Amino acid sequence: MRGNGRSLLVVVLVGVVVLGALPGVATAVTRSGGTVVVAENETVDELEAFGGSVVVRGTVEGNVSALAGDVYVTETGRVGGNVAGAAGSVRIAGVVDGDVAGAAGSLTLAEGATVGGDVAAGAGSLTVAEGATVGGDLSAGTQTASINGTVQGDAEIGADEIILGPAAVIEGDLTYDGSLQRADGAVVGGAVERDDDLATAAPAGTNGPLVPAWVSVLYGLVTNLLLGAVLLFVFPSFSQRVVLEAARNPALSGGVGILSLIVVPLALLLLVVTLVGIPLALVGSLVFGLLVWVGGVYGRFAVGAVILAYTDREGEWAALLVGVVVVAFAVQIPFLGWVVNVAVGLVGLGALLLALTSGYRRRRAERQATPDVGAVT
Repeated sequence: MRGNGRSLLVVVLVGVVVLGALPGVATAVTRSGGTVVVAENETVDELEAFGGSVVVRGTVEGNVSALAGDVYVTETGRVGGNVAGAAGSVRIAGVVDGDVAGAAGSLTLAEGATVGGDVAAGAGSLTVAEGATVGGDLSAGTQTASINGTVQGDAEIGADEIILGPAAVIEGDLTYDGSLQRADGAVVGGAVERDDDLATAAPAGTNGPLVPAWVSVLYGLVTNLLLGAVLLFVFPSFSQRVVLEAARNPALSGGVGILSLIVVPLALLLLVVTLVGIPLALVGSLVFGLLVWVGGVYGRFAVGAVILAYTDREGEWAALLVGVVVVAFAVQIPFLGWVVNVAVGLVGLGALLLALTSGYRRRRAERQATPDVGAVT
């Protein structure tokens, strides 16, 4: 067990030193981690992000390419180029000057969202809310499509259910396949034509089969359960310490998690300016990304432990199952889901670092307390 804990400590320390693709580094182009954030007062040239959640509150002058559980351009967010996301959900509430292409469980243009170019959606659901504007064409292959905003170009939609709300405006032609429900007040400036071939084709800008939202949720649930099972089986005592730390001290654990996301980019900058450290930074970002995932699973584990504490049930395996399932559904809550995801991830990551640090200090104290046999003789 001591050897396993020491190995984990080394991995964490290396990851912390070399991670660079996390929030807070304005010059970073590629970022990875549990949550990738472009802060409200931050500006980056372009963003390539890999993480559980990608949130743009600030300005990206070029393109955003994201592979994540959730991609969110907030009301204060602005993207000067295109947004391309493969994710469980893609939500645009700010301004995108270019195109938006999403292969996702859901793609949403919220009220007030503005897309200057085209929108291409391969998704379980597509929503263009009232007050949202698409400056170019809209093409979608979805299960459901709800349009209640403005499309200034043409619209091609293949879906099981297509809803044009009372505030919907399509200034060009509408070509569709599926069940069309057109509310009073919905406006189509051009021709309305049904094309039976649309339902079998993915929209332009997307590749591969469309993935329903429930498949993404199930995939995340199963992979988190498998990782949690491996951690609990291989490191049972250590896993219990991490979960206990998270459950007893969530504020401290969350604070340590936030602190690690501040310190790490600064350390990376020092490495990058040496040039020699760039390869190490690339490897380290992948290592730290794995550790952030581990922290997220431990955070879910802790949620399950807290829930079971209020019941007659107990046991590590039951806590793991309950926590992973509860959080999997909680992160699907509109507007609040990403907050839950971030909070659980930060608490789990912080608890992991605290448990590793305390274990290292304990072993160091034990070694110092052990007498030197050679010196005694």
